[in-house]
Amino acid sequence: MKISYVEVIRLSIPFASDRGTAVSGERAWNAASAALTQMETLLIRVVTDSGRQGWGEGFGHLSNAVTARALQDLVIPYFLGKTVPTCPETLATLVDGAEKALHAFGGSGPVRFALSAMDIALWDLLGQHHKQPLWQLLGATRQHIACYASLVSYNNQPEEVARQVKRAWQAGFRSLKLHETHVEAIAAARAALPAEARLMVDVNCPWTPEEACQRARELKTLNLAWLEEPVWPPEDAAGLARVRREGTPIAAGENASGAEGFAALFNQQAVDVAQPSVAKVGGISAALRIAEQARRHKVEMVPHCFYYGAGLLASAHLVAALPDDVQLERPFIHFSARLHPQPDLSPQFSLPDIPGLGFEPDAVVMKEHTLYHRRIDAEGVHYV
Repeated sequence: MKISYVEVIRLSIPFASDRGTAVSGERAWNAASAALTQMETLLIRVVTDSGRQGWGEGFGHLSNAVTARALQDLVIPYFLGKTVPTCPETLATLVDGAEKALHAFGGSGPVRFALSAMDIALWDLLGQHHKQPLWQLLGATRQHIACYASLVSYNNQPEEVARQVKRAWQAGFRSLKLHETHVEAIAAARAALPAEARLMVDVNCPWTPEEACQRARELKTLNLAWLEEPVWPPEDAAGLARVRREGTPIAAGENASGAEGFAALFNQQAVDVAQPSVAKVGGISAALRIAEQARRHKVEMVPHCFYYGAGLLASAHLVAALPDDVQLERPFIHFSARLHPQPDLSPQFSLPDIPGLGFEPDAVVMKEHTLYHRRIDAEGVHYV
């Protein structure tokens, strides 16, 4: 089989998170802002000359327009006409070749996000070729995986944070992740939960190493499962290592530049938990290389996943192939429409038996929420 054409589909679906309204004039830069009320996803559909199709997802959210352009102008033209790989080794070689050809555009950012989407779609086609769902192709024995609730930010309001973690606990989640930065808000969450609850905190890179060390000392008594990305810049492995020595487990890697970006984190003993994000890091192929690095360095790997499209499915298949105590991250939000059967918010996630990724989007939901749909083939770009 050869790649005939690729479709790029940018979607935006409204969601609710049970938080207050945004301040007038507030601009949303990420999911921490109450001004954000719709979640974007950027999907690709790779179609072969035999008619088989594979789905992928590239990171972008609010910058999806940029990743879409990287797909259209750089990444997809590289893959058009290429033979679809029939084993993981040739798949990795094909994607590595594209990465090398496009290396001048940076180790992270829209080009790598676009490459991630292509890699995921090729794995989808690979599973279909072998007539196996990806979790089986990856050697997993569990089809049902546990999930942890990843809450949006509640603006460091202790009472509201306490209310929200109670909601998540009552919904059945026994592991919860906050996106708060104040010790008082985090302590309120711990006090509101039963002792057996597992609590993590993602602070999104706000502090110098010195500030982060101080916060880690203040948080130590709260028995966090991990403190995520406490240091700016996020690639400061030496700074992360300093914070880790304070005794609170450290998680990082969502913003790392491919598998190579994790090497410094491992070599400097900077993390207890490695967090590749499949739609950002280079796809499933890169995530598998990181998993092997993590195993050698005796570091736990828990993929980052703030997706609801093909990236969610890819992350779930990866989690199934990891140790049984690794859980899938699920944003604690409710979408106005379900793109495919799996996105229902639940503490358990059942992987499909369908060969490949098993991503089967609802055509009506796709049509109603599409912002951008292009087909790229040997003749150029076509509006769909």
